[in-house]
Amino acid sequence: MSWQSYIKQFSDYLKLERSLSANSIEAYVRDVEKLDQYVSLHHAGLSPLSVKVNHLQGFLEFINELGMSTYSQARILSGLKAFYKYLLFEELIDKDPTALIEGPKIGRKLPDTLEYVEIEKLLSAIDLSTAEGARTRAMLEVLYSSGLRVSELVELKIANVYHDIGFLRVIGKGNKERLVPIGREALKYLKIYIDEVRVHVPVKKGFESHVFLNNRGSSLSRVSVFTAIKKLAATIGLKKSISPHTFRHSFATHLIEGGADLRAVQEMLGHESITTTEIYTHLDRDYLRQVVQEFHPRS
Repeated sequence: MSWQSYIKQFSDYLKLERSLSANSIEAYVRDVEKLDQYVSLHHAGLSPLSVKVNHLQGFLEFINELGMSTYSQARILSGLKAFYKYLLFEELIDKDPTALIEGPKIGRKLPDTLEYVEIEKLLSAIDLSTAEGARTRAMLEVLYSSGLRVSELVELKIANVYHDIGFLRVIGKGNKERLVPIGREALKYLKIYIDEVRVHVPVKKGFESHVFLNNRGSSLSRVSVFTAIKKLAATIGLKKSISPHTFRHSFATHLIEGGADLRAVQEMLGHESITTTEIYTHLDRDYLRQVVQEFHPRS
């Protein structure tokens, strides 16, 4: 039987035997589907009945690498434990592979992932009447919309912003290029910054192609982006310790928790596999755009 067949039976069990609400059932099913997606990427052909502890550990490392908060990781593990308890109950397996898996420690330290309402508060607190504010809004919209690393943001080139198709060409680690969807809101504020603010900055030689410039006309430093975010967090009284990477983590977490395909998120983040050096089949542009439109809160 396929993964989907077992997942369907699990869903029926939760509904008929445990009388769970539709939302709870959907959450459990999403958790197991994430494991299914991981297995199809790294252990093609592996049945849910054949999953071992090492496979689960690899999966947890994988979602941690994608930037999911410890709370989200713990919740997903809880869903997997319920699935394997069901398989054990039905005598489809004789040993529960999740029994020895411990969840991530959820300490008092606040996770570096923002809730969507917190992102909205941060964005709304920016003073768009100033040049600095327009630049900050564009930067944060891009970070959250496309999951860029801060180094990729400050090195973003004007020619690599494809307004017509809603994509960015990003030069990532190891000089590897990838195409990443960018949302309509992010494109709007990026265009405002380029057309109405950047045009008034005297550009230094060698930085003509950079999107984001400092007041002296050279490329923006990573420290400047950090400083802008810290300043904004202080403005709204946000107690979490945040950085540019927080927006990248939030981008990935919100997509995955919304139900997005793990492989699509991995591709958009520019992550290599943490368990294999094989090259993944690249997902087509339309599918990546569809994932963002369907699952990103600001699509």
